[in-house]
Amino acid sequence: MIIPPVQIDYPDWVQHTVDWDRRYTSDHDKMRLAIDLSRQNVVRKTGGPFGAAIFNAATGELVSVGMNSVVRLNNCTLHGEMVAFMMAQSRLSCFSLRTSDGPEYVLATSCEPCAMCLGATLWSGVRRVLCGASRDDARRIDFDEGPVFPDSYAYLAERGIRFEHGLLRDEADEVLQLYGSSKGIIYNG
Repeated sequence: MIIPPVQIDYPDWVQHTVDWDRRYTSDHDKMRLAIDLSRQNVVRKTGGPFGAAIFNAATGELVSVGMNSVVRLNNCTLHGEMVAFMMAQSRLSCFSLRTSDGPEYVLATSCEPCAMCLGATLWSGVRRVLCGASRDDARRIDFDEGPVFPDSYAYLAERGIRFEHGLLRDEADEVLQLYGSSKGIIYNG
């Protein structure tokens, strides 16, 4: 039996729409990119309404982007955050974005992470997470974000990961509502 290799790639539109040379200096700039990725993914019908991006915290350099690719690539683990983590670690040739002598990294995600992505955040090495829409917003269109509890966030805080919730929430929620009204696939409902 020949088992095909797993290949993770960006949709074609990413190379033409993402400004890889721009410095994203404010939290709002970072979140707007994550939201735009989620919107493009919906409008271009390449995946679910979730986008993420990872930045060098000190310089604002964009390291990677991620967009929900579950249906496009037939892989339940390819949430926007997971794709962003994988692409960042591939680009930087490392298994963790946290090193003793390296820069800190920040993740901007268009919606609060699901249980899987929240767990991966711990292992990813990012030190700060910006969240747009809430898990309740995602639930309104029937996405199930899994077992995420206040204790989950407390544990991550104890491990040195800072979260900012509700950043540009209305803009991020608009993308979720667009996906819901366009009858996008709810793959975990």
